[in-house]
Amino acid sequence: MTVRNVLLGAVAAATAVALTACGAQNTPAANDGAIKVVASTNVWGSVVKAVGGDAVQVSAIIDDPSGDPHSYESKPSDLAAVRDAKLVIFNGGGYDDFFATLLGPETEGAKKIEAFPVSGKASGHEEPETSAEPEGEEGHDHAVNEHVWYDFETVRKVADQAAADLGAIAPDKKATFDANAKDFTTKLTELEQRVAGKGAGKKVVATEPVAHYLLDTAGVEDVTPESFSEAVENETDIPAAALADVTRLIEQKQVAALVNNAQTENAGTQQVVDQAKTAGVPIAEVTETLPEGVTGYLDWMTKQVDSLVGALGA
Repeated sequence: MTVRNVLLGAVAAATAVALTACGAQNTPAANDGAIKVVASTNVWGSVVKAVGGDAVQVSAIIDDPSGDPHSYESKPSDLAAVRDAKLVIFNGGGYDDFFATLLGPETEGAKKIEAFPVSGKASGHEEPETSAEPEGEEGHDHAVNEHVWYDFETVRKVADQAAADLGAIAPDKKATFDANAKDFTTKLTELEQRVAGKGAGKKVVATEPVAHYLLDTAGVEDVTPESFSEAVENETDIPAAALADVTRLIEQKQVAALVNNAQTENAGTQQVVDQAKTAGVPIAEVTETLPEGVTGYLDWMTKQVDSLVGALGA
């Protein structure tokens, strides 16, 4: 069982928690005249907040690092949270299926953004040709990866869609939303350029393929055995052979870094992290949702880009 699921009860106790990391407030004063937006997680909520600014009041069903959208089950209180929303946003692609169950007759009038279809990756994600796979098992092929908030182009598309939808809801503020989206996407492009190609010719292993698209942008090769990644994602025991392969890659320093999803921890992943520390293999920390202490999407992603670039020695 992962740490995030052990603590999931804490998330279930909170309903549509205010997206404090993005500056949303739950006070009546903050809600006066603001466009109500509800997101499945604080990641996409933070993107809408960047575009909407003070004109939106954003809340997220899951904004706790211990929450797992894959296994979260919606409650009546969640339905109440989305009932009056003017805009709802979720990931899709099988990541946060609970959110789709909240959308019904009460939300027919709301604007809806589903990021995975917007990404255009539903037909599959092609991997570039790579060198020989690690001994013992093929590396992870990442056929279709739903974690599209790590794909900068998708985030740009979502920001532009948010500006268009918010502008349709509040035409008098359309120019502001468009300007905010332009500023956000410009900074996103600058961030993308900081990591683009920095891992060319290098290999990594990952405790979970959450940051797959970020690794793509860096040009790094993920040689994690497929069965290792599947076991972590499905919360099953990691096969001994796969764990041995990852351990060998780290011990022999055949990889430049370990990419660790700090929100998913079990005995196997902790063993891999400990082994990397012992072997002196750099560790890049990533997460699935915004942790405490970040001000929004750009702040969060900047920290992760810096962690990856630093771990790669680029």
